[in-house]
Amino acid sequence: MKIVQLANFYSPTSGGLRTVVDTLGRGYLACGHERVLVVPGQHHASVRTDAGLVITLPGVPVSGGYRVMPRSAAVLKVLDGIGGELAVEVSDKTTLLAVGGWARDRGVRTVLLSHERLDRWIEARAPRLWRAGAGRVLRPAVRGWNKGIANRFDTVVVTSAYAEREFAGLAVPALRRIPLGVDLTMFCPAGPVRGAGPARLVYAGRLSPEKNPRAVVGAVRSLLAEGVAVRLDVYGDGPEHPALRKLARGLPVDFHGHVSDRAALARALSAADVAFAPSVAETFGLSILEAMACGTPVVTSVTGGAPELLADGAGVAVDATPEGLAGGVREILSWPAAPRRAAARGRAEQFPWSATIAAMLDLHTRRTNVDSA
Repeated sequence: MKIVQLANFYSPTSGGLRTVVDTLGRGYLACGHERVLVVPGQHHASVRTDAGLVITLPGVPVSGGYRVMPRSAAVLKVLDGIGGELAVEVSDKTTLLAVGGWARDRGVRTVLLSHERLDRWIEARAPRLWRAGAGRVLRPAVRGWNKGIANRFDTVVVTSAYAEREFAGLAVPALRRIPLGVDLTMFCPAGPVRGAGPARLVYAGRLSPEKNPRAVVGAVRSLLAEGVAVRLDVYGDGPEHPALRKLARGLPVDFHGHVSDRAALARALSAADVAFAPSVAETFGLSILEAMACGTPVVTSVTGGAPELLADGAGVAVDATPEGLAGGVREILSWPAAPRRAAARGRAEQFPWSATIAAMLDLHTRRTNVDSA
């Protein structure tokens, strides 16, 4: 079977979405299927790689350095040209929705992978506007949009109970909750527990408003004011980068930019005592799993899907304010180092990518299995 993955907002500096799409795609290949990836770029291209056929269509630049494929006609033309037995996986809630109708007319099975909650994403991007009354207007519109989305695809996949609540009360034909995973071989504890010195804190993620990185810098300032010796390493880039550098002036904060080397990122996470995941609207939290897999407990926001990933001794969920995050760090540092690192690793081991890939393949191949039974 050819499994076609369609994704907007996919770029060399993408974070979680790219990781999910690529890991699933390689998993499909390993199970004997053919993988075709269709993503936006500057120019049209079609390249065969060791990860399958990659088709790039001209995309329109949007915020954050991302691109989207604006015309569904170009995407549908590509799909018409692929041929063979297909299954289609869509990682987008904007310009790729027409794929659902195209597939239904041709008897092609479709899965929509919902990476974000639209209501909380909008609220996080424009909190003042949302609180000023826009939320009352936008909530019904978002629900209507989600209802239309759900009816276009055979299955909608969400990754957490928090993400699932976005579709509560809607007549969704098929809604499946499938948690994501973590590479437990690459992301693993490295070396002994550190000795004396400032506590090493780490933030790895996009530097954008919805990720709430300013609260992390504020937490460092708060901890230092309380006499807690800490250092913070920041891995990632984004529109908040210049403002964060100004905010961190005079603080023990090092900005490393985007790290494309996943093994290097794993080593950095393993070297930390505590990791931050402060987004208030995260539907899952791959960065949380990656940190815990390295034996590093996590301070997360009490809202969103992140708390669902934690377990006793593996981290804490707090108000995602500077004071709240600082309190979370103090609590984790009060725990014995070896047990907290073991608890974090143990929790991450419950989320292997193999389980996610198997569940997704079950959806993609279900019609074939039924027909052959």
